[in-house]
Amino acid sequence: MAISLLGGGAAQPADNTSDIIKNTTTATFVADVIEASHKVPVIVDFWAQWCGPCKQLTPILEKVVRASKGKVRLVKMNIDEHPEVAGQLQIQSIPAVFAFSQGQPVDGFMGALPESQVKTFVQRLIGPDADDAAGVEEAQRLFDEGDIAGAAQLYGAVLKNDRENADAIGGLSKCYVRLGDLARAEQVLSMTPPAKQTAEAYLSAKAALELAKKAEPSADTAPLEKAIAANPRDWDARFKLALALVAKGKREDALDHLFEIVRKDRAWNDDAARQQLVELFEAWGPKDPLTQAGRQRLSSILFA
Repeated sequence: MAISLLGGGAAQPADNTSDIIKNTTTATFVADVIEASHKVPVIVDFWAQWCGPCKQLTPILEKVVRASKGKVRLVKMNIDEHPEVAGQLQIQSIPAVFAFSQGQPVDGFMGALPESQVKTFVQRLIGPDADDAAGVEEAQRLFDEGDIAGAAQLYGAVLKNDRENADAIGGLSKCYVRLGDLARAEQVLSMTPPAKQTAEAYLSAKAALELAKKAEPSADTAPLEKAIAANPRDWDARFKLALALVAKGKREDALDHLFEIVRKDRAWNDDAARQQLVELFEAWGPKDPLTQAGRQRLSSILFA
């Protein structure tokens, strides 16, 4: 996609709402967007007064761009007053958002998005901070919210900047575990330098990978549930059911079964249920609410 012949006519002053957010016109588009994008990425918000979704999206864009503290700029263009650029970009519906970098459109989306997705869009555009902490933090937030693809993308961006970042390696590995690609998860985890294999992110990802290898998400749990109903002390069936439930994402139900084994017969199979609980907590990480609640619950059982 190319931009051409956008600067005809006398230049008109843009309506500056801040240093990083402004309105533009056909005459000032080249200066406000094309030239400015050689310094920092520029997001263009194509809107119109009659567009309801535009009124929802624009405040979100402004908020996220302001939060970037100058790492990206926002330029707004009213397509009713200035239709030429929208026509060249073949925009047929609004809101339409285009991101420019080095004078060229590099990314974009159509329609009103929630703030979380706008944040992902902007973070992807500007890349991680110099110390990568912001990129890792945002990726973890997306992972926790279930946006595994978005999280993987940001972890990958961090690794482009720092291939030995243990937090990003562990996070990306866990993304592949969640997606069911265990071979890729193991390949990514192997990138961790030996000196960083004591890091929390590495240990958590390793535990998650080992757990996924043991679990069978496609397994039919009905026979196991039937066996437990017939004999509640069938610890082997209960243990296998717990692993299957973890793989299916039913983590709380899985914990209940493992706690039942620990409560009634801790010594079963060389303390296997307690050890499995510890492995789950390592895989989920210390900040996971289920890890925190589960550790308290385990302590209350063991030291009651």
